[in-house]
Amino acid sequence: MSIAERPTMNLDEAIRLRRSVRGFLPREVPQETLREVFALAQFAPSNCNVQPWTPHVVSGDKLRRLREALVAAGMRDEPIKPDWPADGKFVGIYRERQVGAAQALYGAMGVVRNDTVGRKLAYIRNHAFFDAPHAVLIFMQEPFDTREATDIGMYAQTLMLALTARGIGSCAQGALGLFPDIVREQLAIPSNFKLLFGISFGYEDNEVKANGARVERAQVDDVVHFHR
Repeated sequence: MSIAERPTMNLDEAIRLRRSVRGFLPREVPQETLREVFALAQFAPSNCNVQPWTPHVVSGDKLRRLREALVAAGMRDEPIKPDWPADGKFVGIYRERQVGAAQALYGAMGVVRNDTVGRKLAYIRNHAFFDAPHAVLIFMQEPFDTREATDIGMYAQTLMLALTARGIGSCAQGALGLFPDIVREQLAIPSNFKLLFGISFGYEDNEVKANGARVERAQVDDVVHFHR
């Protein structure tokens, strides 16, 4: 493994530098590095050490065909059929944060609010994996439910931090869970495996305008309650 793929930062740095990358170079991550980061992710905690995650890593021709199928579904406005509810509405401070993130992203891309075509095309890039050379689609087998889904969230964060530490960008995407039947068909996955979300990843393309977007985090005192 070359020096470029070895960890280049400590944990604190990886946590602070990890962010959603929405534009990637075509260069693939070496297979040895892929195996290393996914092996590290296996150390994520889970209730009773069940390890309920079932990740499917997609690259090459398989990813190209899946990308084409998902983009086509999005372009023709096919109704979404997620395995898990995806129509919840945010209110209050959560809605404010959602709007703030959208404003930062579309502002970086130069897409104005009334540009409906531009906004749709920008959204469809979710289905194109933001041109990433790799994606991991994370499934959860029935009858696992909410408790196991929280374990899978910790698995995903562990994976993305391992990627960040090696200079590899990533983007966790709920949008990749909106057409699970297409994904299952393309990857020959049984119907009792339910798709939660996906993560696109690879080396960041700094020329992509969306990668200039930055969002703020709430202050500790605004969210954390200390009891003693």
